[in-house]
Amino acid sequence: MATDTVDRRTAHLRGVTVTTLAALAGIAAALVSTTIATGATDRSALFVLVGFTFAQFAVLQGIDTVGLLQLDVDDFGAKDVLYVVFMTFAFWFVSWGVLLTSGASL
Repeated sequence: MATDTVDRRTAHLRGVTVTTLAALAGIAAALVSTTIATGATDRSALFVLVGFTFAQFAVLQGIDTVGLLQLDVDDFGAKDVLYVVFMTFAFWFVSWGVLLTSGASL
């Protein structure tokens, strides 16, 4: 019973960490895209998104290596990778869309 609780807690912390990092990476990518890209059709914004997506896998690996959480990034399957990519893209798309339509400049 005690191990079941620990396993559920570890799984929950893993999910919260991965989701939070993906959300923050997407928002940060949108802010950087706003400063770099000249408009909505500029492809450099996509390069920023791809860079932030790959960078967060390195951050997750670093968190796992340091021992802060047991993320087991090496055990990420296709479903986990697609989840991270989709969440990062979704937050980037919405945040950058809001920044573009509001005319904000950083």
